[in-house]
Amino acid sequence: MSKLNITRPQTEEADISEKGKNKAGETISLNRRLFMQLLVFTKCNRIAPLLDQVRESNVQAVIYEELNDPEGIGLLTFSEDPSYFLTAVRPLVNTGLFDSLTPKREMTMIGRTYSIGYEQDLEYTLINKPISRVTDPNLPWAIFYPLRRSGKFEQITAAEQRTILMEHGGIGRAYASKEYGFDIRLACHGLDKNDNDFITGLVGKELYPLSHIVQRMRKTTQTSQYLESLGPFFVGKAVYQWKGQ
Repeated sequence: MSKLNITRPQTEEADISEKGKNKAGETISLNRRLFMQLLVFTKCNRIAPLLDQVRESNVQAVIYEELNDPEGIGLLTFSEDPSYFLTAVRPLVNTGLFDSLTPKREMTMIGRTYSIGYEQDLEYTLINKPISRVTDPNLPWAIFYPLRRSGKFEQITAAEQRTILMEHGGIGRAYASKEYGFDIRLACHGLDKNDNDFITGLVGKELYPLSHIVQRMRKTTQTSQYLESLGPFFVGKAVYQWKGQ
């Protein structure tokens, strides 16, 4: 009787660190990332006292006046420790003037920074750059939106995925090179209540170029063929930006 040849599945090693490459082309890694959360509220009729409350709390935050709701505001907070949203942000939004606002829970977004694999300075990419962008007074306008890729994207080859993502990234770099707008890329797998995959943030000096970036991205292979959902969109202008300790 012949013996059955049973192939055992290879054991996959779990590595949660972010990867990059140094100048010599060698792989580098860093097990750090920044979490960012956007909470949106309406019924805000007194913005100045609210800004004072956030300023006095010294919570790492940016406050946006929402363009599409004359009573709307967005509270963007960030930390390497996700517990920060429970120990610092939660008490803030449950006291003072925040307690009188109405949350727009369908607009809540949370994600984590991630590397693509070629970055030479992982700490700058994952931590310093996103904070500097959202707190830059020269970049007050912002658009934030979640997206979910379709299952078809995961079924194509890695080479095809790279080509599609390179097209997307090339457009982003072209706009950034002229300072039309800068992106903030966040992954939200398992964090988003609607099962979105990513959150995109766009910040800039003016609003129109950010809208133009979204319009241009519609024509990419990823957006036109491999996205299952996009939005809702939050559009706002910063009226308060954390200045650091």
